[in-house]
Amino acid sequence: MLELDTIARRLMQADVRVPHEGDEAGVRAAVATVLREGRGGAELLFIKRAERASDPWSGHMAFPGGRLQATDKALIDTAMRETLEEVGLDLASHGRAIARLPDVMPYSRMPHPITVTAFVFTLDEAAAPLTLNDEVAEAIWAPFDSILANEHATRFRWQRDGIDLDLPALRLAGEPTPRRGSEQRLNDGGPVVWGLTYRMIELLREALA
Repeated sequence: MLELDTIARRLMQADVRVPHEGDEAGVRAAVATVLREGRGGAELLFIKRAERASDPWSGHMAFPGGRLQATDKALIDTAMRETLEEVGLDLASHGRAIARLPDVMPYSRMPHPITVTAFVFTLDEAAAPLTLNDEVAEAIWAPFDSILANEHATRFRWQRDGIDLDLPALRLAGEPTPRRGSEQRLNDGGPVVWGLTYRMIELLREALA
């Protein structure tokens, strides 16, 4: 079982907050990959995006995050701001940035090409409980050991340009936190992570190998 401190030591990068060359080029977005110490070991935070016609990732399992705004000094500030807005976690006060994963681009068709960067944070015990905004239907803290071991690997069928694609995916275990006042619940058997978020999980596995 990997403890949070061990994960942080393996992933720690001194320059995680330093902007990379090209960070401001094109359409950019950033997400926060947030780890905490749970009762049975480290846990990783996922959200289920609310069903929204304007969101290309509507209904998907994802990490909290969004597009770079003019008020953000750097991409890591985007990840922190969006996490505070979407799930109420103040990473500036209760998180520690430990790594930046390689940039990825989505497979899905977008109005403009977009590059997404994941920043890995550890969360301290004083952090407040999750408070979900209307962009998030539910959140789940999933056991990190299970994710690293790919214990619940599955497949996801997705159609693109009339072609059916059979993609690698991961079914999550964990207790969901629904948005207050929402009657939505995660699908029986646990939610499925695929696509962009699954590729970020693979990058995280590679970084810890």
